[in-house]
Amino acid sequence: MYAFTDVALAAYCPRKLYYRWREETYEPPEHSGFELAFQYPLLLDPETALDAEPIAVTPVTYRRNLNCSQARLRAFEALCEPTEREVFLTGRRVRGIAHKVLETPLAPSIVSVGEPPDRGVWEPHAVRAVAAAKALAWEREESVQRAFVEYATHGVIREIELTPRRVGQYRRALRTAASIDGPPPRTRNTDKCGSCEYRSTCGVRTRSLRSLLGGR
Repeated sequence: MYAFTDVALAAYCPRKLYYRWREETYEPPEHSGFELAFQYPLLLDPETALDAEPIAVTPVTYRRNLNCSQARLRAFEALCEPTEREVFLTGRRVRGIAHKVLETPLAPSIVSVGEPPDRGVWEPHAVRAVAAAKALAWEREESVQRAFVEYATHGVIREIELTPRRVGQYRRALRTAASIDGPPPRTRNTDKCGSCEYRSTCGVRTRSLRSLLGGR
């Protein structure tokens, strides 16, 4: 049984997952921007001053992004008022927290405080969303065909379908996590290493401080 975050990290950097597993007391950092995902109607209100909110872009850009998300997504209203919030799900091989669960159609949503790619979602986020969808389907004994990733500090919400490619990414990440019994090879994409808390232990020489998430 693997956590959603485990398979997501396996997709991003298996070696980082190895070091993370060695830290039995690891706690993910809290970020005030997470709560933005539960305040969309307020944030869309022109009377709301966004300058005091923990957004990662200008107020004009944030509201434009959120308006675009609203116009594009049929599920936007459901994401504003999810049936359940921060639900712990247990599937056949994975378990973890879906930040939102929508009922019609049944779908989970994962909230990120990071920067979105220009299109789609970063692969680790897609893997985590598919893991949540698989666990939700297992618990409900019902098909789940889509999931959402919310880049809350940017006002960007992306919908993904559980296509064969997406499911394949998830299964590869599961296999990667299951194969770890020692330090995996160092990543060749050292752009990922600049902000990694294990870079001194890992020994990768970094050339950039920008942390990329391998999205497409």
